[in-house]
Amino acid sequence: MRYTFFLRRLLSAIPVMFIITFATFVLMQMLPGGPLAAYENNPEISQEDIERLRHEMGLDRPIPVQYWAWLKNFVRGDWGYSFATKRPVLDEIWDRLPNTIYLTGLSLILALIIAIPVGIISATRQYSIFDHITTTLTYVGRSMPVYYSGLLLIIIFSIWLRWFPSGGMHTLGKEFSIIDSLRHLFLPMLSLSTLIAAKYVRFLRTSMLEVIHQDYIRTAAAKGLKDRIIIYKHAFRNAAIPLVTVVAIDLPVLFAGALFTETVYSWPGMGRLFVDSATRFDYSIVMGIVAAIAFLVVLSNLIADVIYGILDPRITYS
Repeated sequence: MRYTFFLRRLLSAIPVMFIITFATFVLMQMLPGGPLAAYENNPEISQEDIERLRHEMGLDRPIPVQYWAWLKNFVRGDWGYSFATKRPVLDEIWDRLPNTIYLTGLSLILALIIAIPVGIISATRQYSIFDHITTTLTYVGRSMPVYYSGLLLIIIFSIWLRWFPSGGMHTLGKEFSIIDSLRHLFLPMLSLSTLIAAKYVRFLRTSMLEVIHQDYIRTAAAKGLKDRIIIYKHAFRNAAIPLVTVVAIDLPVLFAGALFTETVYSWPGMGRLFVDSATRFDYSIVMGIVAAIAFLVVLSNLIADVIYGILDPRITYS
C-alpha cells in the first residue's frame, strides 16, 4: 500500500511540474525583449543579428512549440546554455549547488539543534522567565530581515572586532584550510540559522502546547511515567509533525539558495546565481533553477509523508 501511495504521488507530480515550468517559460517569453533582452542595448549587435539569433534559437516559433522543444531537451538532460558564460546550464548549477548545500545544510542542522530543545523547554515551562525571553528573541529574530541582520553582523564582527571576514568562501590567494573556510562560514551561517531557528521555535512551542494538554498525556502521567519519557517519547513525536511540514516546505527554498544571505556575504551559491541570471536576462539558467526547485518541492513533500508515518504509526498510506 505504501509503494502504491508513493507511486501515485510521483505520478501526480508530473502535471504539477508541467504547469510550473510552462508558466515560467511563458513569463520569460513575455519579458521586454524576451530571452534576447540582454542583447538589445549592445551597440555591437545589430537588429539583424538579433533577428538571426531569434531564428536560430527557434524563438520566432509559437510559444507551445518552443516549450515542447525545451521540455524534450530538459528530460534528456540538455538544459540549454547560459547566454552570459556560454556554458551548459547544468554545469553552472552543479558548480554552485555544493556551496549552497554547504551553507544551508549546516544552517538548517544548527537551527534544528537550537530550536528543538528550546521549543520543548519553552512549552513545558510556559510563562516562565525562560519562556518570556525565548518568545521575545524569536519575535526579534523573525521580524529582523536577513539583509539587515547580515549587515549588522558584518559591521560588528568584521569591521569593529575584525574577528571574521565579511564575505566569500575563502581568502583569495591563500591555500585552502578548514579554519579559514569555517571563519568565512560563521557569519552567513549565523544569520541564516538564527532566522530559521526563530521560526521553528515558534512552531514547535505552539504545537507542544497543544499536545501536552491532550488526554493521552494526562493518562501517561497518571500511570507514573517519568516526565522525560512523556515529553520526548509521547508529546514530542506528535508535536513534531507540524515542524516536519514546515521543514519540508523550507527545504526547496533553502537548497535553491538563500538569496539575501548569499548576496550580503558574496557567497557563490544558487541564490546568487539566480539573482545574477535574472538581472542579466539569462533565462536558460532561470528556467533550470525553477525546474529544480519544483522537483525539490515534490521530493521534500514525499519525504515529509514518510516521516509522518514514522512519527505517528496511526497514519496510513491508503
